[in-house]
Amino acid sequence: MEQVMQTLKRTDAEERIAVLRMEIDYELAGLYDAMVEGNIDKSSEYKESLEQLRLELIRLEA
Repeated sequence: MEQVMQTLKRTDAEERIAVLRMEIDYELAGLYDAMVEGNIDKSSEYKESLEQLRLELIRLEA
């Protein structure tokens, strides 16, 4: 039973990692647009969001 739970957790983590990478790509594109526009407030929001996604990705990959 323990192996089944570990396999499910690993599968869930792998799926979440894939989604996180797509979210990071999306946020990076938004950050780029904000930087090109010179929108400092928007850039800061994207940077904060990217930091949270980065931390979650690190936790899942550990």
